[in-house]
Amino acid sequence: MNRSAYPPDLGIARHLSQEEMAASLDGALRHWDGKADIWLFAYGSLIWNPGVPVVETRRAKVFGYHRGLYLWSRINRGTPEQPGLVLALDRGGSCNGMAMRLGADQARAHLATLWHREMAMGSYNPAWLRCTLADGHDTRALAFVMRRDVKTYAGRLNDDLIRHVFSRAQGRYGTTHDYVARTVQALREADMPDQALEAILRRCR
Repeated sequence: MNRSAYPPDLGIARHLSQEEMAASLDGALRHWDGKADIWLFAYGSLIWNPGVPVVETRRAKVFGYHRGLYLWSRINRGTPEQPGLVLALDRGGSCNGMAMRLGADQARAHLATLWHREMAMGSYNPAWLRCTLADGHDTRALAFVMRRDVKTYAGRLNDDLIRHVFSRAQGRYGTTHDYVARTVQALREADMPDQALEAILRRCR
C-alpha cells in the first residue's frame, strides 16, 4: 500500500452485538472444563495494560505467528479519516510475549471484559496456541489472532505510509507512535526486545 491509498477503505464500522460477543466467547471456551486456570498470550498492549487481574505472568513464545502493525484502528489509535495502526499476530515466524495466567474462578468474567476490549469489531480470531514458557514448559494459551478476511487487515505496509500514520493518526487512547513506543519499552524491560519493531520505530519516528 502506498500513500495514495491512505486513508484505506475500511468499509462501514460494525460492532458485534452482545449476543455475538457471548457466542464468540462460548466458542473459544467450549473445551474448557471451568476448573483449570487459563493462560492468555499477550503480544501488544496487553503486556503493559492487561486490564484484568492476573495470577502470574511469565515470558513466553509462540510459533507459527509473528507480531506486526497489521490492524487498522479508527477509534483507539486513529479516526475514520486518519486511521491508526495497532499490533496483531499474523501467520508465519514466531513471537515473544507474556503468558498471563487467569485464575479459574474468575477466568470467564475476566475474559468477558477482554472480549469487549479486543473483539468488539470482530477483527481477531481467538485461538489456542502452543505457548512455550521461559522455563521450557509448553502450555496452551488463548491469543487474539488477526483475521485476513476483514477490511481492517492492513497487511505489510511501506515505511512512508507508517511514517505518515505515526505523524497524523490519533485516537481516544493516543497515537500509534506512542502505542508502538510503549510496547517496545515493555518488551525491552521484559528482556525480550523485538528488533523488527524497534527498527520500524527508528526508521519511521
